Amino acid sequence: MKSGIVTSGVEVVQINPFGLWIDIAGKEFFLDHQEYPWFQKATLSAVWNVTVDRSGNLHWPDLDVDLEIASLENPTEYPLVYR
Repeated sequence: MKSGIVTSGVEVVQINPFGLWIDIAGKEFFLDHQEYPWFQKATLSAVWNVTVDRSGNLHWPDLDVDLEIASLENPTEYPLVYR
């Protein structure tokens, strides 16, 4: 990553009953369904369909979900949680 912008893309590497693992430019992050409920009942194809937008944020177009990569790297700086 350079200046917060992902240059080599994103990939969902594993999905299990508890959440999903994503790889962003060689760094892996776990998105727990408790904290990221949008993925729990989504179809596999919708979860696998993730891109990095021009701002360097993650985007799941089929789910209309956007996540700042910085919120995964520094979760304590992003205390708001979806309920």
